[in-house]
Parts: sequence; C-alpha cells; structure tokens
Amino acid sequence: MIADAFEALASEREQLERACALLDVSPAVREFLSYAVREFKVTLPVRMDDDSIRLFHACRVHHNDARGPCAGGIRLHPQATNDRIRALAMRMTWQCATVDIPLGGAAGCVVCDPHDLSRREQERLCRGLVRRLGTNIGPRRDVPSPDIMTSSQHIMWMTDEYEAMRSEHANGVMSGKPVTLGGSASRREAPGFGLVFTLREALRLLDIKPTGTTASIQGFGAVGQNAAKMYQQIGGTVVCVACWNQFDQMAYSFYKKEGIDIDELASITNYFGEIDKDRAADLGCEVLADDAWLSQDVDILIPAAFETQIAEENVSGIRDSVKLVAEGATAAITPGAAETIGERGIFHIPDAIANAGGIVCSYFEQVQSDSNYYWSADEVLGKLDVKLTEAFHAVQHISERRKLSMREAAQVIAVDRVARACQERGWV
Repeated sequence: MIADAFEALASEREQLERACALLDVSPAVREFLSYAVREFKVTLPVRMDDDSIRLFHACRVHHNDARGPCAGGIRLHPQATNDRIRALAMRMTWQCATVDIPLGGAAGCVVCDPHDLSRREQERLCRGLVRRLGTNIGPRRDVPSPDIMTSSQHIMWMTDEYEAMRSEHANGVMSGKPVTLGGSASRREAPGFGLVFTLREALRLLDIKPTGTTASIQGFGAVGQNAAKMYQQIGGTVVCVACWNQFDQMAYSFYKKEGIDIDELASITNYFGEIDKDRAADLGCEVLADDAWLSQDVDILIPAAFETQIAEENVSGIRDSVKLVAEGATAAITPGAAETIGERGIFHIPDAIANAGGIVCSYFEQVQSDSNYYWSADEVLGKLDVKLTEAFHAVQHISERRKLSMREAAQVIAVDRVARACQERGWV
C-alpha cells in the first residue's frame, strides 16, 4: 500500500503545520520550512551492455541545511517520484533534528529497477549520477547514503567517481561505504539494532519484559533482518515476516507459530531482502497473503519496508493483542492511522527515532572519515545506543508533559530546533 506521492508530501506539510501551531511559529518560518532550499533534477544517459543508450531520470532534494550539511539516502527504485523525494527529504530534516545530530535533511533517487540492470550498467549509472550532481554534493554540503535497493557497492562507485573528479581522497562524501574502504563498522546493522534499542526502552516504560513477547515484521532488508536478530537476542520471538517477491511481482507473509529462525531465513534471502518462497515453505513457514503480517495475534508490529504501509484503509486489521508499533521505515504509518493506533492505546514509536539508527550511524561515519580514525563495532553500537536512548526519553518527556502523542512530540522537538536555527542564522 503506497500512497500517492503528492499525498505523502501534503501529509508532511500538514504535520509541520500542526507542530508550528503548537510552537506558535511565525507564518514566514512555516512557509520557509514547507519547501526545499534547493532541488536538482538530472537526466543520465547510460550506455547499456548491448551498446544502446538509455536515459534515466534522477533528482536530489536538500530540504533544509540550517543545522549542518544535508544528509539522506539515494534510492534506486522504479516508483520514485519528485514529490515522494521531497517528502522524504523533509522527513530526514526532522529525523536529524529529533536525535540532535548536526545535519540537515536530503533525499534522492534514480528512477530504475536494479533487478533489470547488469552490474556494469549499475556502475555506469552510479558514476553518471555523481558527474551530474558534481559540486552539489560533498562532505560539507550533502552526504548521500544508501536507501531502498542501494548497496554499499553503489555508494563506493559514487565515492570513487567523486574522488576521481576532485583528484583527492574524500571518504566523507558518502556514508554506507564498505568497511574496508572507509565505511563505519556496524553501518548495515545500525538501522535494525537502533530500532530495537528504542523498542527496549518502550517495553521498559510499559513494564513489559521482552522475553515471551512476539512480533510480526514487514520488510526483511537491512532494517527488518537486523531488528529481528536483535529482538531475538533480548528474548523476543518473531512469528511472521513479510517481504516483496520480484519474480511473482507481489509480497508474501511467512508465518511460523513457534517462531522463525531468523538466521535460517536470512540464509535463503537475497540482497534485496526477498525470501525464497519455496525454500521458506520447506523450512516450515506458512506462505500467506502480503498483508497477513499486519493481522497477526502478536504483541509488537514492526513496519520496516516502505512508506505508508499502515493507513486508514488497513489499520483496523491490527489485532487487540498488539501493545506496541515500532515504525521501522520512514513514514510507514500515515497520520490518520497513527491517530487510530493512539486511540486504541497502542504505544507508537515514531520513525523519527525508531528509524534513526541509519542516519545516526551515517553521522558517525562522517566523523570517522573526517578524522581518518575508525571505531570498533562495539564502540559504534555503544554510541548509537546512548544517542537513541537519549532521544527516546526526550521525546517521551515532551509527550507526557504536553499531552501529545510520541509522533507529535518528536515533530515538535524537531521543528523547534530547525526553526530556531533558521532564525538565528537570520534566514527568516
């Protein structure tokens, strides 16, 4: 369930308006924050393996850089649109501000499906994108990172092209690089592990022990897989996982009442997070409809796949057993669905903190690249735990003090920080 891209952008602006009203932000600041400070649209001619030339369309959006250089993902996806990228860039601004890292929000895309491109074609595409964006990215301007269907290899090709253009090493231009070439330890694990750090704090707040709880997860890429692994480590049981199947062009849910062996399931999953349906059945999983993950009789739901996956149309499918929803993908829950979840007394960890592990670790990678000194995996995860735990409790404090939902509290914190930065710089 993917909402219209314009609706996603309108939803972001509506949430901004609500936060501005609560903060009594001036009309000029409200309008300024509603739009991106700059946008780039480029066309990439790529020579295919059959020697033909194919054109690809791409864009990069800088929503706001008042608090620091822009940062955010580049996705390679056939359904990417300019308005969806605008919405994601705005969401990234709020996420960086909520967890209080000195970065602004950006997002980008190339409209393509990597499944249909050879390795060499993907490399030409990535290098062509960097040549087109040129000086509009850089360690002090905009630091792209992986997003949907973008790998560390894609990021490394982009980094190498940027360095070739500059005739110098510039590890800090991208985050999500291979660890052997200037990437941060635990960068791939960070989004999923970070989600579970916030989940742990929410369970403590609700006085629920993780041991004995059950969860259903949508998405089995870097976020879903690593969240599932960490959740099992703290004592929980994953009974259902949903993911896309490229061959069948539809999604499936994989259910196992006694609990899924995540390592076993990961062993039959490709890089894109697509589980081999037949082999999953051989492992004892029931293969169910795409949306079956949402209606499982579990304690915890984790949407970690794509935007607007829980909306007004399907939120009623959530069972009464569910006590907590952790928003593992950016804007995975629409505002209307979030209101319904809150009315039902289900605790909602918003994407601003539940999905922030990736951007926080990207910031850590920037810091390490700047100093050319790299931390151990334990040090990275320890710092990530501290940062997200602090952010969770800051949001929860505002939620309790001002009688707001967790999502509203996170938005208020973020908008206040960004608005103040814009005003202190004299922009508005």
